[in-house]
Amino acid sequence: MEKSSKIYIAGHKGMVGSAISRNLIEKGYTNQVYSPYPPFDLTNQIIVGEFFEKEKPEYVFLAAAKVGGILSNNTYRAQFIYENLMIQNNIIHQSYKHGVKKLLFLGSSCIYPGNCPQPVKEEYLLTGELEYTNEPYAVAKIAGIKMCESYNIQYGTNFVSVMPTNLYGPNDNYNLETSHVMPALIRKMHLGKCLENNDWNSIRQDFKKYPVECVNDTFTDSEIMDKLLKYGISTNPSPITQHPAPSTKHQVTISLWGSGNPYREFLYVDDLAEACVFVMNEVDFNDLKALRPEPCALSPEQTVISHKSGTDIKNTHINIGTGKDLTIKDLALLIKEVVGFKGQLNWDNSKPDGTYRKLLDVSKINRLGWKEKIGLDDGIKMIYSKYSA
Repeated sequence: MEKSSKIYIAGHKGMVGSAISRNLIEKGYTNQVYSPYPPFDLTNQIIVGEFFEKEKPEYVFLAAAKVGGILSNNTYRAQFIYENLMIQNNIIHQSYKHGVKKLLFLGSSCIYPGNCPQPVKEEYLLTGELEYTNEPYAVAKIAGIKMCESYNIQYGTNFVSVMPTNLYGPNDNYNLETSHVMPALIRKMHLGKCLENNDWNSIRQDFKKYPVECVNDTFTDSEIMDKLLKYGISTNPSPITQHPAPSTKHQVTISLWGSGNPYREFLYVDDLAEACVFVMNEVDFNDLKALRPEPCALSPEQTVISHKSGTDIKNTHINIGTGKDLTIKDLALLIKEVVGFKGQLNWDNSKPDGTYRKLLDVSKINRLGWKEKIGLDDGIKMIYSKYSA
């Protein structure tokens, strides 16, 4: 990309899109174009076509998507598959029609089978069943990868797909109904700490910034407490029924989904943005096509993966992550320490765990010349400092 190149970031208001925008501005790329937001509808074929015809971007970062955690993925299954497919189809196809020089499509690590050997290599795609709770979202993202590959093969485009691990950072989603595990834990621990200290001023500030199911800072203490209880944050004694003095401390318990035993890998979103700009500038589809998968040593119990040595062009996407993970339980304890929450954590085994482990093999992106910079401890401290400010 030239510094004056016209760059379109689809999803520029989101966590990933805004991080890419910041990174580009820092590097001197000032000719960015954004789709109007709202009421611009990326699922509308006509509207997207008219936008590309008018703006004619040279480079496209496709970061727009409908995203969420286990609860929202499993609840809004039809919306997740429909909206993501439509967004991808429209932007990828219009990029081809209007001669975009290069497109970068952002997928998700949930594209891989639920029982993948660890760490997960790019060539494990489509070798087994997906994890059920996020299957619709994963199917849509897989379709995006294959669409980019197929357009490259048939039309000679230069569309590259990257698969980030679990992300966190500025502009994350802290909605307790739809958030991913990291922001949900940070918010629950923060609210738990506020309840411990009977700090209703801070609780109301939190609900003002992030209403919970339309309940905001204007609602009564009892109504706010009902929402906290719904999302597993409880006290003994109740701060509502006991009418304690402001200095009263409470015993607070936070109930968390699942066993806490699954492992997760996390990447700070600014690191992802750096990786995306690196790939856009340095890695073309022909480079990825030339990279052959390394032989895989699998036990008899694991999925059998076929490595064809012929002319098949597949699995050209790139994993982006840290190559390091930890259990959800250890993550919760780390966040608890950073936030300063002193109460108890209870794990609700009746709730789903999701995929047990999905540690990405990041050897491909490392060989291409990129590695993350921000460690998990530092990243969480940075995020909580911004959240609680």
